[in-house]
Amino acid sequence: MQKALDYLELWRELSTRQESAWLSKGSKGSEDMWRNRAEFFNTEVKRRWATPDSSRDFVTAQLRANPEWTALDIGGGTGAWAVLMAQCARRVTVVEPSPAMLDVLRRNVSEANVSNIDVLESKWPDAQVKKHDLVLCSQAMFGFADFAGFIHSVESVTRKLCVLIMRSPSPTDLLCAATGHIYGQPYDSPNFQVGYNALLQMDIFPNVQMENTGLWDPWISQNLDEAFGEAKSRLGLQGETRYDDYLQDLLRQNLKERDGRLEWPRSTRSALLYWTPSKS
Repeated sequence: MQKALDYLELWRELSTRQESAWLSKGSKGSEDMWRNRAEFFNTEVKRRWATPDSSRDFVTAQLRANPEWTALDIGGGTGAWAVLMAQCARRVTVVEPSPAMLDVLRRNVSEANVSNIDVLESKWPDAQVKKHDLVLCSQAMFGFADFAGFIHSVESVTRKLCVLIMRSPSPTDLLCAATGHIYGQPYDSPNFQVGYNALLQMDIFPNVQMENTGLWDPWISQNLDEAFGEAKSRLGLQGETRYDDYLQDLLRQNLKERDGRLEWPRSTRSALLYWTPSKS
């Protein structure tokens, strides 16, 4: 029989590989990796949030049903979730380590004219926060190699409901296909599939709701060389040439030219996981 995967260890390996990919792109040490991308990220979030989705509906429904609840947003980015939750929760705390993101977050909070948000500039789990009723982390857990430690830190400050939102790639995703060929398992980075199974491994059985807005917009590469470099970086193959021919053929066969650039196949959506911590 096939050997069972240790999903906690797999998460650690994928998170470490992802961090190496970030470092290879020039984000070093204490440098703020969002310094040149926070405004672009803010614009993209606002564009995506112009359309309702089931994850936002779920979170706001929990808070509207319990207006006395407080909420904590871990890795709050530019503040979209914090501003949204502040309209329903008694009070919201948002933890974000990036100065560039915090600049945009504070501007968004001011423009939304909400006064019940507390902002902490800190890495998680270094931030000193009290327990909150609902604790949310949306797409900000992937840099934590110790997934079990991250989950324990989340549960330790949650009274009622833990909520995670993660990217969920399709099995037909190009990089999933490549990592299956190269590493023998179909995961190119930390994601919902790995996180869900890691939670089960920890004896946590979360509810799951797949977002209803369909697949994310495709990645765009300026040319094949850029796409090839991106693939090698994400797969942790910098300096390794053994799979170059395979990757180049895979990209040539699957990327589509559009307006003079190359479009990757759509293959990713988001998943929302939620559960009540056992010691709440």
